[in-house]
Amino acid sequence: MQRFTPLLIDAARPCRRAAGDRWVVDETYVKVAGVWRYVYRAIDEDGDVIDVYVSRTRCAAAASSFFAKAPRDHGDIVTDKSPTLASVIRDLMPNAEHCTDQYANNRIEADHGRLKARLRPMRGLKRDRTASVVIRGHAFVQNVSRGHYQLGDAIDPRCRLEAAFGELLSVI
Repeated sequence: MQRFTPLLIDAARPCRRAAGDRWVVDETYVKVAGVWRYVYRAIDEDGDVIDVYVSRTRCAAAASSFFAKAPRDHGDIVTDKSPTLASVIRDLMPNAEHCTDQYANNRIEADHGRLKARLRPMRGLKRDRTASVVIRGHAFVQNVSRGHYQLGDAIDPRCRLEAAFGELLSVI
């Protein structure tokens, strides 16, 4: 998984649909080798997992690293009332409207639950790199199965994942 997941993600990148204008950003935590690590995640209004970043700390530098690859033209960015995320968004994306309304980030909180439900039966993650690859792989499979990539479009949605991996097999 550690070897082929990044290859699959890179091979599918040209088939990815454009991210929406409204992003929901939040952080959650996972245990890696018995130590808590913070996972910054962003999804758009369609539920497409845009990016994932695993960090040792929950600080402005980690949030800045997460937003470093993000496009600078956003309509809305929804977060919880985290002062760190608010200051980073204000500094890096001054044109974005930052929304912190109550219940506005429920979509990503529910998505964190899906991620943690997948990680729970595993025997744990041992390294930060492994955690990053596994979480990115989970996001990739979730996006493909939801139809956020132009892979397996002509197939029944229940068989989309199998068809998408068949198409990616020819690329790799």
